This record gives sequence, C-alpha cells and structure tokens, in this order.
Amino acid sequence: MLKEELKKLCIEAIDNNKEKIIQFGKNIYETPELGYKEFKTTEKVISAFKDLGQEVETEIAYTGCRISSGSKSSPVIAVIGELDSIICPSHKDANSDGNVHACGHHVQLANLYGSAIGLLNSGVINKLDGRVDFIAIPSEECVDYGYRTKLINEGKIKYFGGKQEALYRGKFDEIDIYMQCHMKDFDDGKKCIVNSKCDGFMTKIVKFIGKSSHAGFAPHEGINALNMANLAVNNINALRETFKDEDKVRVSAIITNGGDLVNVVPDTVCMEIMVRAFTTDAIIEINKKITKALKAAAFALSGSVEINDRVGYLPLKTDEKLSNLYKKNMIEYGNLSDDDFIEMYETAGSTDLGDLSQLKPCMHIWASGITGGLHTADFKVGDDYTAYVLPAKMLALTVIDLLYNNAEKAKAILDSFKANFTKKEYLEFLDKNTFIDLFDGSDL
Repeated sequence: MLKEELKKLCIEAIDNNKEKIIQFGKNIYETPELGYKEFKTTEKVISAFKDLGQEVETEIAYTGCRISSGSKSSPVIAVIGELDSIICPSHKDANSDGNVHACGHHVQLANLYGSAIGLLNSGVINKLDGRVDFIAIPSEECVDYGYRTKLINEGKIKYFGGKQEALYRGKFDEIDIYMQCHMKDFDDGKKCIVNSKCDGFMTKIVKFIGKSSHAGFAPHEGINALNMANLAVNNINALRETFKDEDKVRVSAIITNGGDLVNVVPDTVCMEIMVRAFTTDAIIEINKKITKALKAAAFALSGSVEINDRVGYLPLKTDEKLSNLYKKNMIEYGNLSDDDFIEMYETAGSTDLGDLSQLKPCMHIWASGITGGLHTADFKVGDDYTAYVLPAKMLALTVIDLLYNNAEKAKAILDSFKANFTKKEYLEFLDKNTFIDLFDGSDL
C-alpha cells in the first residue's frame, strides 16, 4: 500500500476512537501519583493495552509497562508517555496529598494510547518494516528524593529517573529511536515547537550537622545547623554572578528539615538542591562550586556537612531530522503552516529524555492544547482534541514515515546520528558522579 493510504487508515482508526482516547486521558488525571508510586496509573495503562489485545510487560522500571508490536526486525521505535504527577496543592484538582497532573503527563499517556490505537487497530503496524514499543514510563519529575533514596537503599531501584532505570535494566537495549510529545501553553500564536535543547542537572541531598543545646540559656554551647543552611543559601546566591549566561545555570534549594523544637538549637538540618546547566561540563563545574559553598557554611560555624551527590538528568538535544517528520505531518494533516512553528526552544527545564538523547536519536515535541503554565495552579487542558488526539495522530504518522519502505527514513537518521555515550560509558558516568562527600569543619 502507498504510505498515504496507510496514514489515512491510521487517522481513521484514531478518529473512530477519539472519545475513548480523551476519556482515557481524563481517567488518568483522576489518579495523580508521584514517581515510582504510579501503581494505580500503571494498572490503568495495562488495562488499556490489554483491551488492544496486546501482551503487556509490567514493572519495566519498578512501575511502568509496555507493549511491543510489528515485525521482529530492527529498527525499533519507542513511543513514550510518562506516568507521574507533581505536587501543586493550590491547584483546584489537587488531591489530599497535593498531587495533580499539572505537568501534562496524563495527556502524554493519552497520546501514547491513541497512537497505539491508530497503528494497531488499523492493521498498519503489519505493513511496516520494524517494531514499535509503546512505553508508559515512571518517574520523570525528579522530586521526592527521600522516597527514592529509600527505594535505592532497599535495592528496588538504582536511579532517580524512570528512563535511567529502564535503560539500566536493559529494557531499552533494542530501541533505536525515541519519540514523545509534551504539552505547552503558547501565548504568542504559535502551535508547536519542533526541536528542544534543555538543561541537565545534579541532585544534592545535604545534611548539616551541628550540636544541640538549650536555645534560651545556653545557645553558645550549641552549633546551629539551621544557621549553616542559611549561610549556604547566601553563599550560593553570592556565586550567581559567576555563572555564564550561555550555560543557563539554575540552582534551586529547599530546606526539608529545619529543626525540631524552637527552644532547642537545631543540630540537624536537611536540604535538597538541584544544580542545572546547559552542558554536562558546566553541570560538573557549577556543582563543584556549590559543594564549596556548602562546606564553607559548615566551616564558618565549626559544624559538619554530608553531601550526597547524584547525577539527575543529562542535557536534552533532539534530532532535527526526526522532529522534522512530525512537523511535515502537522502541516499536511494538522492544517498548520510554517508560521505556526517554533523551530528551536532552548530552556533551563530538564527531562530524563535528555539521558536517552545522549545515546540515540530522540524527538521531544512541544504541542498545544493546554492553558496555564506547567507546574502551576493555572494549568488545565484547553481543548480536548488538540491535546489528547492530535498528537496521537502525529506520533503514529511519524512512525509510518520512519518504518515505511524498508524503514528507509529511520535507517538514514540512525546512520547520521552521533552518540555522546555508549550505554556502558553512560552508566559509568552516572556511577562516577554519584557519591557521598562528608566534610568536618570542627577541627579546622
């Protein structure tokens, strides 16, 4: 069959099921769960995949699932949707824990499900030369460090990010190309972002250790860990003018434990810090500066600091040849023109798709259909069809482009791609930059 005929069959299958796709996304919205806690959400995706008559692989990265369809030959295309939510208690739809899908991941899962319907229900998948994996992946938002550290200590996971974890477990060993969409509110009349470059980051779990004493009659006998943390924040702020604009540096910090009783000098104060930058080298360089700032704060008050460093995610760089296939489909089948697109979006935000982009070609489209900023109380789906259904069509049509005619386009993209890491080198890099640094300033 001609490629255009396959695309029409795929679109028809999605249109015939658009209400089911929209309802699936709304159903996911009702059970927001943080990373590696997406048990209910995973079960909903498993059920939807089984309804498509597919055998489902579960627990691919502690939570998460996937189905595989098509020929057993390569290349293998992965369409990805993310399972986790964020915490935004001020959002009107937040649950009792403050969880809400103000990240738009419930829309991603609808896009994932819709693209699977298009390719599977139409039978188009059997006319293509290659395999497609539809993957619901956990833990994209790098939050809730304490819970994830507990899972690591229990041997249940190795990495904070779900894509990192799946790669480590060998679940991505056969995959050649990764594709996904993310929602964005466009306030400039544009409709779609084609390519992205994003920051990577390091995570730091920090514990300042001092000495308790009575805050009223003997504060001089204590070592105030909260004062160390306050000094550390000021030290970090003093460093900001040393950051290069082109590195898009962001350093975010919260205090997760600031003491226990107001009349006791706090002897333990804990922080979580995220050190973002635009390149891997800049991440490492800035992270060293932040470590010095933390140690200086402990040294000033003769206390100690324990710094648990871990690579968060690596910078994202999407493959332009891959992303342009999506753009062409949006123009031909989504009724857009060149003026509706932003070709390149550079942001200090981060995603664990960045890790995969260091190894294989990746597409990360920013699609319209929502209003309000991501991760804010104003976030909501503005148009059901544009958010839930249209990207599902475009993902499926892009798969057809890649795998049609002996997967000619996919093979051309793979031939031109230059990886920054092999899997072995990537895992070694993560391990090398994951360590605990204990600094004692009491005797200096």
